[in-house]
Amino acid sequence: MTQIVKADGNVEVFDFKKLQRSLRRSGASEADAKEIASHVEAEIHEGIHTQEIYHHAFSYLKAREEPAVVARYSLRRALFGLGPTGFPFEDFLARLFEYEGYTAKTGLIVKGKCAVHELDVAAYKPDHAFVVEAKFHARPGIKSDLQVALYSYARMLDLRDEKLCGGDVCGVKDLWIITNTKFTSAAVNYAACVGLNLLGWDYPAKNNLYDRVQFSKLYPITVLQSLSDGEKSVLLEKKIIVCSDIIKKPHILRHIRATTRKAEAIISEARQLS
Repeated sequence: MTQIVKADGNVEVFDFKKLQRSLRRSGASEADAKEIASHVEAEIHEGIHTQEIYHHAFSYLKAREEPAVVARYSLRRALFGLGPTGFPFEDFLARLFEYEGYTAKTGLIVKGKCAVHELDVAAYKPDHAFVVEAKFHARPGIKSDLQVALYSYARMLDLRDEKLCGGDVCGVKDLWIITNTKFTSAAVNYAACVGLNLLGWDYPAKNNLYDRVQFSKLYPITVLQSLSDGEKSVLLEKKIIVCSDIIKKPHILRHIRATTRKAEAIISEARQLS
């Protein structure tokens, strides 16, 4: 059994079935998923890092499957591209909650009972209002810990029932801590004890961040293989956050000076994910 090193430094046994499932979940055919996992298994060695395994699998997948499958497989890495400031990540979360029927705002200033708060994301609809503490990390292996949960709970207490809008329904009821990575067990236990909501890449087991993106099909533009890193940065600065934005506003591609052929390729890839 080959031991591999995870992003957080922990060691585990390589799991062929787990890799195969992740490829299938991205839309790869059963045959391709099995073949790619077999290729990767033949190349791994004791102490290999999961990032290297990902790159091996990604290169094989890119050679076999359509761009949309490759994009879905790269989703976790794509979320790391919503930086370096983390503001695009907050915009991305706002879009997810808008899809769920909320009015969502970023950078809102709200006065609590004892302090003034700049909120990463504030969301409300007729029957519910909440605020979000967004914890963006630029690389895997970094977890949101107990300290984050502690100060987030203090913020929730100070903001409880403060208004996010003019209506009576807009009093803050909940606080969510949302990260593009994971939480420590201490943070999870504390949040459960005091009533904080946590949302991470794969937490909770169902309806986690990955599931919500898949269900809404609000893929960040950073998944697009037809865009360079520089082009992604330019579009994010223009508040083009998800792939559907490109479909709705194809003229925005003029900001990256895309040729007609390249623009068509970008739009085509975005449509496959919509």
